[in-house]
Amino acid sequence: MTLSPDDIRFFKGDGYLIKRGVMDPELTARARDRMWAGIPPRFKRDDPDTWTGPFTKEEESEDVPSVRRGFDWKYREPGNEPWIIEMLVSYQQIWDWAEQLLGKDEVVHPKHSRPEQGLPRSDSIRGIYCILPGKDRPEELPVGHVDGGFFHMGIVGIIDHIPPHGGAFTVWPGSHRTLYYGFTSQYKDEKAADFDERIEQVNTRPYVECHGDAGDIVFWHHRLAHSRGHNSSCQIRQAVLYDFRKKDIERTAEEPPQEDMWRDWSEEVRASPL
Repeated sequence: MTLSPDDIRFFKGDGYLIKRGVMDPELTARARDRMWAGIPPRFKRDDPDTWTGPFTKEEESEDVPSVRRGFDWKYREPGNEPWIIEMLVSYQQIWDWAEQLLGKDEVVHPKHSRPEQGLPRSDSIRGIYCILPGKDRPEELPVGHVDGGFFHMGIVGIIDHIPPHGGAFTVWPGSHRTLYYGFTSQYKDEKAADFDERIEQVNTRPYVECHGDAGDIVFWHHRLAHSRGHNSSCQIRQAVLYDFRKKDIERTAEEPPQEDMWRDWSEEVRASPL
C-alpha cells in the first residue's frame, strides 16, 4: 500500500499527513506498559484520579533518560529498544511511506546508523512523550515553534487514545512553506532576520489538533510550526516521536533555502502539484 497522490498533495501543501491504525497493536500495548512501568509510583494505572498533574517537586527530574517537570514527561529511556524502533520507524509500511516521501534508499535506516560527532542518533526514537491531564488548569492556547534542524521529516505515533483537547500534537497547516525561508540554511537552526515576524504571523492562523487512537501516525515537515496541545482531558497523553533524515544531510544541511524547497525530496513529491 502506497501513499495516494492526494496524500502526497496534502502533505506538500499542509506540511503534515495523518494515517490511521498503522502501528502494531501488540507493540502499542507494550509501549503503554513501558510507560506505566516508568512513571512515579503515585500514578496508579487502575485509578484515573491519580493521573492529574502537575508532577510534584519530589517527582520532577532533570535526568536525560526521564525528564519530568510541570505537566510534561519526556521518557527517553526506552528510545533505543529494538521493539519500539520497529513499532514506529522500521515497520515496513511506515518505512515504505517515508521512502516514498524522501526517496528510495536515501533515508538513514536505524540499523545502519553510525552517529558521528555533531550528528544526532538515528538508531533510537526520541522516546515516549507524555502530558499529564490538568482538569482544572486554565486553558492555554498553543504557540507554534520549529524544532532545531538536522532532519527532514518527523513522525509522531499515538500509543493510547487522545481525545480532542487531550494534548495532541498540534500543527499550523501550510506554515512550513513560510518558515522554510525563515532560516539561513536548509536543515540547521540559524534563524533569518525575519523569522520572528514569520512565526508571529503563523501563530495568528488556525491550528489543527492531530488527535486520534492508538496506532495512528502523523508525518510532518521539519519546518512546520507545531506545539504540544493543552491536555484538559481525564487521561495521560502518550505519544512516540522520531526524526527521519536522508543520507546526504551533512552535505546539504548548510546550503541556503532553495527556490524549490522540495529539491531534496522524492521525485514523486517534487512532481506533485500543490
